[in-house]
Amino acid sequence: MRYWAGAVAQRIRFIAVGGHRVAYSTLGEGAPLVVPGPWLSHLQLDMEREPIRDFAEQLGAGRTVIRYDRLGSGMSDRDRPPAPLTLETDVWVLESLIDQLDLRSCSLFGIGYGGCVAMAYAASRPERVSRLVLYGAFADGGAICPVEVQRSMVSLVRAHWGMGSRVLSEMFFRDGDPAWAAWFARLQRASVSADTAAAMLELVYRVDIRHLLPEIRVPALVLHRRGDRTIPFRLGREVAALLPQSHFVPLEGQWYHFWEGDTRAILTPVLEFLAIPQTRTSGAQPAPVGQALSRREVQVLRLVAEGLSDRQIAWRLTLSPHTVHRHVSNVRRKLLQPSRAAAAASAARQGLI
Repeated sequence: MRYWAGAVAQRIRFIAVGGHRVAYSTLGEGAPLVVPGPWLSHLQLDMEREPIRDFAEQLGAGRTVIRYDRLGSGMSDRDRPPAPLTLETDVWVLESLIDQLDLRSCSLFGIGYGGCVAMAYAASRPERVSRLVLYGAFADGGAICPVEVQRSMVSLVRAHWGMGSRVLSEMFFRDGDPAWAAWFARLQRASVSADTAAAMLELVYRVDIRHLLPEIRVPALVLHRRGDRTIPFRLGREVAALLPQSHFVPLEGQWYHFWEGDTRAILTPVLEFLAIPQTRTSGAQPAPVGQALSRREVQVLRLVAEGLSDRQIAWRLTLSPHTVHRHVSNVRRKLLQPSRAAAAASAARQGLI
């Protein structure tokens, strides 16, 4: 089943997990980047919005983005197993997907609660995870808001999903576009039933994986917006502090959703961290080692590898910043790399610098 949305085409398929069907989609081509199911989702409906499509299209340049709907939500079977919802069940679904797709190694992009699933899987199967990207993540769900607020939200969602979905949307879109808030409320109601939404929300508040994080030896990039009023900034900082091999990127803004606000501030460090070459649509191949770069380009790239900016490199080599920028662009094109950091890393691996 293929759905087209603008320039983005995602193919939706199903796998069987414990007698239930889980819907997943693939977008793009290249090394796999798996996005564990967040609190709730709908693979078809969320791609109707242009900002989400744009973000997915850029993320899928040079890699295969694999998303899925959790059991009980979206296009997956709505009749979940009768047992209470647990993090272990969601990790089992992720593991089943990775196994059935025969992914020997993949990167994970965990968003919100999906970050808990990604981190728990990385803790149990580190040999299957090459990179871990976490946005708006947390390790202690009980610290998201006071216990009284948690109980009130769960009760409201279970008793009146229409009103509960609107309240949740207003939390996500405070001071934002009312049209987006209304759309997200509809998306929530279309994605899960009232009982499932309440159970999933209870699980978010109940999860606590702080004890797992120090054992995760996978390179991790943790991004969190300072003004996030849904998942407090301090919880993202805690995740970064507990992960031994993490790099923390504080972001400006108050938006919880990754596709709101300055998306480039998210995409740039994520793409640099993943450092995966972009898809070669023209059939171009990297130039042979030793012939790919000019002597000046090698000089510039060595300084890029040292962490210097274009302006600092220009001062060091007595060039204009514009000329340095042009050299960096040429290097990225020749080495087929998505960013200056990725180009420096690729050149170092090839022995060019």
